[in-house]
Amino acid sequence: MNDRTFKPGDIVRHFKRETLNEEELRANKYLYEIVGVAIHSETREEMMVYRALYDDGGMYVRPLQMFMEEVDHVKYPEIKQKYRFEKV
Repeated sequence: MNDRTFKPGDIVRHFKRETLNEEELRANKYLYEIVGVAIHSETREEMMVYRALYDDGGMYVRPLQMFMEEVDHVKYPEIKQKYRFEKV
């Protein structure tokens, strides 16, 4: 069973990592470090904060519910990963 709890420092991969070539894989494309969960100050929605482990190390935020979703296998039938983000 896949562990669906994330804590600061966890490394996760986005499902699109499956589509990369060897060079992109070596460059850590679509790998991220979890920063933590934040609360939107206006809506109170939980947001996952995460940092890219590639390029300039940009910081990203995404609604926690979306972060935890399963991959849309109708839209992406070739993807084997079950969830949008999974621990490495």
